[in-house]
Amino acid sequence: MTTPPVVLITGTSSGFGRACAEHLAKRGWRVFGTSRRAPEAPAPAAGGYELLRMDVDDDACVQRGVAAVLERAGRIDAVVNNAGIGYAGSVEDTSIEEAKAHLETNFFGAVRVCRAVLPAMRAQGGGTIINISSVAGAIGIPYQAFYSASKFALEGFSEALRLEVRPFGIRVALVEPGDARTGFTANRRRTAASLENPAYREACERALAVMEADERHGFAPERLARTVERILTARAPRLRYVVAPAPEAAALALRKLVPAWLFEWVLEKYYRLT
Repeated sequence: MTTPPVVLITGTSSGFGRACAEHLAKRGWRVFGTSRRAPEAPAPAAGGYELLRMDVDDDACVQRGVAAVLERAGRIDAVVNNAGIGYAGSVEDTSIEEAKAHLETNFFGAVRVCRAVLPAMRAQGGGTIINISSVAGAIGIPYQAFYSASKFALEGFSEALRLEVRPFGIRVALVEPGDARTGFTANRRRTAASLENPAYREACERALAVMEADERHGFAPERLARTVERILTARAPRLRYVVAPAPEAAALALRKLVPAWLFEWVLEKYYRLT
């Protein structure tokens, strides 16, 4: 290619998304980052990439955003579906509306973007889609049930999508990050009922204290950005890439090796549930 490859990254206002946008821009990619509060038309951002408005919960907004990138760049070589939200609270203390919000952004948001870019990728003969999942997409995390559910859904979706689009030269990969130092910790919201129901309150607060301490001491988001670049430049990317501190990576391997009751006991002790 005589022009820089073009990548669209959702959720670049902070964290993984911003790290990926800035890193790939430095590495010669033409990067379009998205945010719900960005200008409607693409505009230069401080990190060397172009920023445009895209609310992944909104079909029309996603279509407009993709159309704007195609109008300015003429193609989309890669997509990184990173936009996401998180609520904390027990299943009993999570309303259906709060549960749906997880799925709307974390799962259906990625689905919308994939569906919007696939026609262009098929027409140009290829592309790469990277869906940012989570270790919580492989292990159900207590008091994060619907966040886990949204990432579990993204994992199954990506497996199927990878098989469907391979004949068109389109590659699909998942990245499963563990605890990282990002704004996600501060932006995590409590479900409304979890602030009132005493039945789960103490266990929820203990578990969240463990999670938030792990996140504050987690890896820098630039590590994930380097993995994304490695996937984009690979001849044949794998389906899954784990980017996590050693204990979390070990937990993923351990789950396949030990009885379910023993793995559950380890999680109960780790998150101080009992």
